[in-house]
Amino acid sequence: MTTEVPYAADAEDSLTYDELEVLRLQYQKELSQAHVTTQTKFNYAWGLVKSPIRDHQIDGVRLLQDIYRTEPTRRRECLYYLALGHYKMGNYEEAKKFNALLMEKEPANLQAQSLNQLIDNKIAKGAAAFPQGYIGMAIVGGAATLGAILLAGIIRRATHHRN
Repeated sequence: MTTEVPYAADAEDSLTYDELEVLRLQYQKELSQAHVTTQTKFNYAWGLVKSPIRDHQIDGVRLLQDIYRTEPTRRRECLYYLALGHYKMGNYEEAKKFNALLMEKEPANLQAQSLNQLIDNKIAKGAAAFPQGYIGMAIVGGAATLGAILLAGIIRRATHHRN
């Protein structure tokens, strides 16, 4: 099955304000008429996920999750953008989960493979940063504990000598 989903590297390309506004206005128009088509909702969600603005990404993921739940025929399309949205928001474990579901269905999907590599790189960078952060926190915590013990000892001696 051929997919028209852009490579994950294109995730950094946002729509212009005007392009996103066209999608928003169409969505709002249909919403006011009490019937938003799945395609309009998907297009708007796609535009929001591509946005560099976190609140847009959150709204886009919310809309995609709604489509995923209610439209089984659109799940494959939603998986990639759910993974992409979570990736852009820094929710790498969620991104990995959605992308893995897509890769189960389409192991040869180049977009999913590309996004998987980006996610793995971010997770690896995060894992590499944690040990250093923990070591630094342990040093500071240890110094604070040692200082508290020394201070308690000094106070104890001072009050013991007064008696």
